[in-house]
Amino acid sequence: MSEPTEQRIKDIIAGSDVGLFMKGVPTAPQCGFSGTVVQILNGLGVPFTGINVLADPDVREGIKSFSNWPTIPQLYVKGEFVGGCDIVREMFKLGELAAVLNDKGVAVAAL
Repeated sequence: MSEPTEQRIKDIIAGSDVGLFMKGVPTAPQCGFSGTVVQILNGLGVPFTGINVLADPDVREGIKSFSNWPTIPQLYVKGEFVGGCDIVREMFKLGELAAVLNDKGVAVAAL
């Protein structure tokens, strides 16, 4: 990954308390996995920024290297990588996602 792409990814992550690198946008996810994470975050009432990796091939490939995680979507909370769809879904079911968000100072409207 090029240095400018890495810096852009760092800036994107730093620019939002909760950021979701996804296929599509929150109002129109372009894959089921991205849609699942959007539904979870919306269900918790958590404001988040969706980053459409389909609009930028450098970011799409770069985020995989950056996180050392091979798939999209990828969820970041306060600059920290949380996981992909399966991890987020499991954390949500166990109540761990709301706890992580609360611990990091991100208000969760619904539990």
